[in-house]
Amino acid sequence: MMIISYLQKRLCLLLLLVVAIVPLQAQDKVLTMEDAVINPALQPQNLRQLAWVAGTSDFTYLKADNGNQVLVRGNATSTKQQDILTLEQLNAAITATGADKLSSFPALYWRDGSNFLMDVQNRIIGYDLKSGKARVTMTYAKEAENKELDPTMQRLAYTKGNNLYLSVPGKEDVAITKEENAAIVNGQAAHRSEFGITKGTFWSPTGSKLAFYRMDQTMVTDYPLVDVAPLPAQLNNIKYPMAGGKSHHVTVGVYDVASGKTIYLQTGEPAEQYLTNITWSPDEKHIYIAVLNRDQNHMKLNRYNAQTGAFERTLLEEQQEKYVEPEHGLYFVPGKPDQFVWVSERTGFDHLYLYNTSGKQLRQLTKGNWMVTDIHGFSKKGDELYYTSTAESPLERHIYAVSLRNGKSRRLSQGSGVHSAQLSPDARFILDNYSSQEVPRKIQVLSTHGKVEQTLLTAPNPLTAYKLGETTIFPIKAEDGTELYARMITPPNMDKNKKYPVVVYVYGGPHVQLVTNSWLGGANLWMHLMAQKGYIVFTLDSRGSSGRGLAFEQATFRQLGTVEMQDQLRGVEYLKSQPYVDGTRLGVHGWSYGGFMTTSLMTRYPGVFKVGVAGGPVIDWKYYEVMYTERYMDSPEQNPKGYEDANLLNHVKNLQGKLLMIHGTVDDVVVWQHSLAFLKKAVDEGILLDYFVYPGHPHNVRGKDRVHLMRKVTQYFDDNL
Repeated sequence: MMIISYLQKRLCLLLLLVVAIVPLQAQDKVLTMEDAVINPALQPQNLRQLAWVAGTSDFTYLKADNGNQVLVRGNATSTKQQDILTLEQLNAAITATGADKLSSFPALYWRDGSNFLMDVQNRIIGYDLKSGKARVTMTYAKEAENKELDPTMQRLAYTKGNNLYLSVPGKEDVAITKEENAAIVNGQAAHRSEFGITKGTFWSPTGSKLAFYRMDQTMVTDYPLVDVAPLPAQLNNIKYPMAGGKSHHVTVGVYDVASGKTIYLQTGEPAEQYLTNITWSPDEKHIYIAVLNRDQNHMKLNRYNAQTGAFERTLLEEQQEKYVEPEHGLYFVPGKPDQFVWVSERTGFDHLYLYNTSGKQLRQLTKGNWMVTDIHGFSKKGDELYYTSTAESPLERHIYAVSLRNGKSRRLSQGSGVHSAQLSPDARFILDNYSSQEVPRKIQVLSTHGKVEQTLLTAPNPLTAYKLGETTIFPIKAEDGTELYARMITPPNMDKNKKYPVVVYVYGGPHVQLVTNSWLGGANLWMHLMAQKGYIVFTLDSRGSSGRGLAFEQATFRQLGTVEMQDQLRGVEYLKSQPYVDGTRLGVHGWSYGGFMTTSLMTRYPGVFKVGVAGGPVIDWKYYEVMYTERYMDSPEQNPKGYEDANLLNHVKNLQGKLLMIHGTVDDVVVWQHSLAFLKKAVDEGILLDYFVYPGHPHNVRGKDRVHLMRKVTQYFDDNL
């Protein structure tokens, strides 16, 4: 008995020791570069293809079950869910139509409660849940791009080459346009996808008419991109309008499906203007366009006759000394076709305004020193509108409802963080997907009264096995007193008695916000890998970046790279004031605008940073596109000093420390000429720098090659910092 008792005690002690050791080992893992860049298992769990079912308050999503994909269906008010379709069952139905077997579920487009469409293998295939059968509803050309189903899901518009086509069931595809000149492009996004433009076709509410962009680029200079994969290399000319040069001319066509005829809206002169935010009226008789002049400081919201193309009237105008940037169309109020909500930044922040179609403002719906960021839709009665804003904090996004009668808003989302919303077809519920620094991901069903109906997912922390440093978010004051938000990641088990090198990750340009109260504070895992290697990783959203209103963004107007650098240097001052920072070992890295900022900091403030890695950098704004550059810099003729100051070719001679410049050889956003010009100037000046290219890659290096890219960046800091 005594022997057994002794053995039991030893066993208990051993078990306790194992239990104590396992958690320590479990949190000791170190990120590999593959983990940091391409390991999906380290991203917070999500519900794939979570979407509402048309005409219902049901939702569906995909799950994995013993290696098989399963479509799951639930209801907003019930916690009961059921498996309704496996990939195996779907494949059986699809292959019966003559299509090939699928390796995963395609995107599903719900037509009603039991039927959905899929776009697979140049076919639009319908599936009936009740019968379990599939049928091909339409086919289209293999070369089709920019596909868009009409609202009734009975017609498909697509582009092939530079022309626009229509596919309908039971008929041969129709060529809506027949342009022989490849420089005249139809049905594709115009104006380099600025002004919120993401596509080039716009179906009317019933699908009886199709509006589309016609973009004449014949006056724009050809720009050469070279494909080095074949032997010999092949030339690919693109149209790239550079700042101060000739821009393309855009018109809007309207195709009538029944008659097969096209008319063009009489948008008038000058031809170098921007036609943005195309919106159909609910009765399909009118088309509204926000027309912006090339200087981008005067916008007119115009109405055109959809039958004749005639200009009818200007509903409202907006002018700014610096620039106006319309990014939203009209949101027509259900049941009131003569009323719409308009988004305007006229007060310095994006807010909602209720108008009638005579152009009279009925009331301002939202106001304050914060921004409306997204519109989700209206209540069934049309008495409320649901939107997302920064009202709580620039670091967060929350969902709200606002009354169209009195402009009173109420918050619907719960829990600090960054929320995104999907409004149900019956406008009674919202799928709320959010994260914060503490919450990897939570998905809830909210009623539009703000009640949490159920929680669909509480994602576990996917990084519990990894030893990560501490992430903090805090404000730093700019020179003018403006609060700037910074994020700092420190090494695991940091010893504040030691001195650490710092890598500053920078962007700093418009339409980007890097620091938010979302998972990891908006950081990526490469930054945590660097922290594990012993670096402090620091990021600051300088003036010019998004989410803070017009004055914050426009602080950089006509002087890109000046105010932003002042703000980044305030961040450097903060870093150097910390006893654990080695101020002699500061590095900086960024891509695109961040590449411009990295190179600017290395050359215009030499000696501050010991090492820089600039990816896809803008070097001379004269080489960048008309729409973006002239918004923030005016034209080179209007602002010669601003262009001269920002031109980094003028500062090459100042370079100190180590600079690695990286570029994709077929970059059609920041063309390769930027960094090549910098390299040539460095040779002329006798300045040494390092250079690396990614053959065949456009503006971003993606896929498995991104692992190579981040290894290259990391090695450069390891070797030199």
